[in-house]
Amino acid sequence: MEASLARAAVAVREAKALVVCAGAGMGVDSGLPDFRGPEGLWRAYPPLKKRGLTLPATSTPHWFKSDPKFAWGFFGHRRNLYNSTEPHAGFQILRRWGESMEGGCAVFTSNIDGHFQRAGFSEEQVEECHGTLQFMQCCLHDEGRPCPKEDDIWPSDNVELIVDEVTLHAKEPLPRCPACGGTARPNVLMFSDDYWVPDRTDSQSDRFRAATENMRQSESAFVVVEIGAGLAVPTVRMQSEAIVSAATRATLIRINPREPEVPEGHISLPMGGLEALTAIDNLLEEP
Repeated sequence: MEASLARAAVAVREAKALVVCAGAGMGVDSGLPDFRGPEGLWRAYPPLKKRGLTLPATSTPHWFKSDPKFAWGFFGHRRNLYNSTEPHAGFQILRRWGESMEGGCAVFTSNIDGHFQRAGFSEEQVEECHGTLQFMQCCLHDEGRPCPKEDDIWPSDNVELIVDEVTLHAKEPLPRCPACGGTARPNVLMFSDDYWVPDRTDSQSDRFRAATENMRQSESAFVVVEIGAGLAVPTVRMQSEAIVSAATRATLIRINPREPEVPEGHISLPMGGLEALTAIDNLLEEP
């Protein structure tokens, strides 16, 4: 482990730019659940276990039509939890590394908690590939009824949700579309979701691709730090591996306590995110 940490510190020290790829495990050190398997979800949400609902069965847009109080109970509780939880110190370590590199920093995350922005990363630096709970959209086009702004999204800053933790149902008033008064939903890509409005994430994706392409074309060394991205939903792992495979001077540091395997020549750290980032940072501070 010491040798791998030393290699990681060298890779960060020599890098001219930083890419951060973060999965659900990134939030564990902040105290957030990662929903690893049905049991992980049910530990966080016992009412779902009583109903036998898995994450794919719960995180679907049809609930906003058939049972909006339950839909907002699940997503509202998550939103309240994310907003009341401080991002752990590893976010600041990554931010500091990126600010010290002339090529800057770009972030790709499947997390919908908004914690990178909360930690001080700019909107222009972050791609949230599954959307975010910090924005909402209208549900009416899902119901086949027109809304004058059905493709709009808006910040959920002023939304307050009270959730009964026994039933996992939200109490009225539920979020409403400001244009038509219909039910609103999070601007999050759910399972079996044909109605997600992707415009904000598409713009983020364009910026992320441009940033990583600039890093590749500069021919300077850069580092991809991947934290807490598992194989069950491999979107983040695929992204980080695609970036390093297309570059000649990119190093992947994969931080994952359970699934740390990496392509040949890259760096595997079977550790938690905060533990690994702190250890690397300590090595960087040594003369």
